[in-house]
Amino acid sequence: MRSVPGLAKLDRVGDRGAEPSIPQHLIPLNDPRRRLRDKACMNAPFALPHALRDLARRSVPRYTSYPTAPHFTSAVTAEVHAEWLRRVARAGSPVSLYLHIPFCRTICNYCGCTTKASLRDEPIRAYAAVLHHEIALLAAHLGRAEVSRIHWGGGTPNILPPDCFEAIVRDLGDRFAFRPDMEHAVELDPRHVTPEGARALASLGVNRASLGVQTLDPAVQAAIGRVQPLPTVRAAFESLRSAGIEAINADLMYGLPFQDDDSVAATAELMLSLAPSRFAIFGYAHVPWMKTHQRLVDEAALPGPEERLSQAAVARRILEGGGYVEIGMDHFAHPDDPLSVAQAGGRLRRNFQGYTDDDAETLVGIGASSISRMPWGYAQNAADVPGWRRAIEEGRFAIARGKAFDGQDAMRADAIEAVLCRFEVDLAAVAARHSAPVSVFDEDVRRLRHFVNAGWVDVDGSRVSIRVHRHEIARLVASEFDAYLGHGGKHSVAV
Repeated sequence: MRSVPGLAKLDRVGDRGAEPSIPQHLIPLNDPRRRLRDKACMNAPFALPHALRDLARRSVPRYTSYPTAPHFTSAVTAEVHAEWLRRVARAGSPVSLYLHIPFCRTICNYCGCTTKASLRDEPIRAYAAVLHHEIALLAAHLGRAEVSRIHWGGGTPNILPPDCFEAIVRDLGDRFAFRPDMEHAVELDPRHVTPEGARALASLGVNRASLGVQTLDPAVQAAIGRVQPLPTVRAAFESLRSAGIEAINADLMYGLPFQDDDSVAATAELMLSLAPSRFAIFGYAHVPWMKTHQRLVDEAALPGPEERLSQAAVARRILEGGGYVEIGMDHFAHPDDPLSVAQAGGRLRRNFQGYTDDDAETLVGIGASSISRMPWGYAQNAADVPGWRRAIEEGRFAIARGKAFDGQDAMRADAIEAVLCRFEVDLAAVAARHSAPVSVFDEDVRRLRHFVNAGWVDVDGSRVSIRVHRHEIARLVASEFDAYLGHGGKHSVAV
């Protein structure tokens, strides 16, 4: 098993609380604790049925939306988007806002986001200026809508100059009604978090931060072009907490080049010592046909499907052992965290950020490439910044494509969301909510027979439940309710 030079690994032999955590590199090679620990790792493989190994090679969507983005078309226009916004305003419904900042100082090799490198602030300031015009355009259609959530993504949102970030938040506050309990979240690159920056975020009402940690393995960090040692990550946590931002999420990844079970386990255990509010564990999606910079990733060093499944299982065991509640397929939270409460109450939802307890039916995207979700469908802004800018400066929405719900779209979206949030779905209840007969799902249920025959899925009347291998097959089970799958679009592997 490959060793990871310089990476502290906690002693996992015996009772976790029996003795202090010991950095692996400080344990002599002939020390019994090292031999016992290595033996424990090697003797605890992930039991992977042959049939599941084959299924894990299938490519299926992540289902942060349904229908998924490959099926968006130009049929959804700026005019359609404007009409949907007016309907939201007439209904007086609360909205969530997502702001996309498509800039980073450098591009990480693994990145799947819509972003570009900028070493200068001028292009970022110019982009921020156009955001103000888009916010004004939205307010003209939505009125003073109540806002339940704000989420900043990218890219690197904290690349915005502080005065630009503050001006945008003030503009939003002037034009919309922030709910007193509004969650204001921002995705952060730990390498760019400073004490001054954290205090500035807190002063503007930011109360949740997501730190892109990915891995603490130096060899893997070098392979993905994102070097951020543990002290850098720890300093980001300390800066945020000192500023009063206590709700901190940590994003980790498996399936990266040169990762193995030991590497993933060491990162997970070290991150437990920082006590984030939540974890998200994402599988690396290698899609070089979409993200050409991923061609820099050594494909020969990528873990295979069985290794990816094992790495995910290792991380899951460690985080659950650390007291975190499993949320859906790949999130974890403290028992009293709002996500855990929402899951226990059957209110867990799925959106473009993964899992959420947000109850707003409308998510409005702001910025290049951002996607809006409304009760009538999806609308996506132009991904290229110049095209987005031209449309906004001409006083029109920059919608390039989208998907209006038709036929069974909304109903199937409900079924897929239930599978991914609860690992079960009552198809009769879903059909009834959409005034449809449950028989519309008959063919989908028949396609589940290989899961049923394997003993992994139960079908009891109209109720479908995943019994075992829930995390590994949830997307595969959900895909059986996808009427578009196989009709265009390429996706990452299922695990």
